[in-house]
Amino acid sequence: MTNSQMPVVKITDLAKSYGAVEALKGVDLEVGAGEYFVLLGPSGGGKTTLLRLIGGFIRPTRGELLLHGRDVSNLPPDKRPTSMVFQSYALFPHMSVAQNVGYGLRLKKLPKAEIKDKVDAMLDMVGLIGLGGRQPHELSGGQQQRVQLARSLVLERDILLLDEPLAALDAQLRKDMCFELKHLQEKVGITFIHVTHNQEEAMTVADRIAVIADGELVEAGTAKQIYERPEKRFTAGFIGENNIFESKVTAVSNKTVRVELGASEITVPRRNVDVKKGARIWVSIRSELLDVKPSGQKPKAGWEVLDGTYSEAIYLGLVTSHIVTLKDGRQVNIRKVSGGDKVLKPGKSVCISWRQDDARLYLM
Repeated sequence: MTNSQMPVVKITDLAKSYGAVEALKGVDLEVGAGEYFVLLGPSGGGKTTLLRLIGGFIRPTRGELLLHGRDVSNLPPDKRPTSMVFQSYALFPHMSVAQNVGYGLRLKKLPKAEIKDKVDAMLDMVGLIGLGGRQPHELSGGQQQRVQLARSLVLERDILLLDEPLAALDAQLRKDMCFELKHLQEKVGITFIHVTHNQEEAMTVADRIAVIADGELVEAGTAKQIYERPEKRFTAGFIGENNIFESKVTAVSNKTVRVELGASEITVPRRNVDVKKGARIWVSIRSELLDVKPSGQKPKAGWEVLDGTYSEAIYLGLVTSHIVTLKDGRQVNIRKVSGGDKVLKPGKSVCISWRQDDARLYLM
């Protein structure tokens, strides 16, 4: 979303409490027109609460919620430019596929011929042409999810809310549906706001991702930004495979920080982190950015090296996870493409290395 665009969704200090329990704690967020926006985080973190607030299924305790610049905080769902795809398929079992898709249009009392044309066009769009006469129980899980998508999209609202839409699908079908959802969103051109706890799913479909945890917005950015350059320690631990160690600062300069790790010291880019000598701090290094080799290898310029003992290899198919124990007893996980690692044996001395720029600091 560019600065010149009015956000489709603008949320300011939005909060929801249930008695003494704060499900959402003063979130600020903007979503642009035509974005595929994902709310990502652990279960119970507040993602679905935020989605239901946007949809009008629950009312906020405080804060402002604008859709297209209009305050809708107290409007019911049918008075908002939103439609919802639920985690459970929520299809009417006594209705055919076509009847399910056209249900909202019948409530609007549109002419039968117009309803049929719109339903047929939408079934074609979601790949269910010819299945309009079937009952929901005659469909696969992926087909039932497409029916629910069609039922929401046929209403022609410009914000589609998706609450864990792929959670009930098996792993391969979930991957396939991720691509279908992204292509469908690009085709219809409306704003999708999608809740999930699955980071691979989020990164497949999202234009931008907001990480939500403990009722708070941790940070937001593109998939590349939050994966490669997370601003918060929580995000670094939640997205991908990161080695995160508590450490102590031994020296500080304008551009770098020296910290203790593995019974030694390493240099980490400061990146404007406001830290002083003696402070406790987190050091983060992504597993796939580490290298491991038998001891005795000469370090390359601009790289950090630590000695340790090779513990084990965990074969994961395309990649293998190599576990190395440092001299201070802490373990490091290194992920490399499988194969070519036969020289690494448990109990042998090894050295791990990484580019200085690949390590990050986070305040305690």
